[in-house]
Parts: sequence; structure tokens; C-alpha cells
Amino acid sequence: MALNKLRKIDRDSVGITMPKDDMRIEGLLDEDGEIDGDYHMHIRHVDDGQWSLELVEEIDA
Repeated sequence: MALNKLRKIDRDSVGITMPKDDMRIEGLLDEDGEIDGDYHMHIRHVDDGQWSLELVEEIDA
């Protein structure tokens, strides 16, 4: 089980690191490990200490 660190982003936000290998498998990173596109994630609180992360394919404007 991989552990990822929760980090402070700014005054109102925190973030968590995602394994690059997993993001590469999903096709979100290029061969240099850089983000290859403009992606959004939906993060949902599921239960105490549990969160769900889902890639959003399209954002309605």
C-alpha cells in the first residue's frame, strides 16, 4: 500500500500527491512525466477517512 502525503497548497486548499506511474497508465502524463492536457478531478467524501477521486471527462461551460 502506497502512502501519499497531504500538503498545504494555499490558505484555503490542501492537496495530495498522485503516483506518476498510475497517472501515466491513465494516459494523463506524456513520456517526460508532464501533464499531457487539461484535466479535472471530482473528489467526493465517501465516509470517515474515505474519499473517492474521479476523472471528469467533460466540463459543461
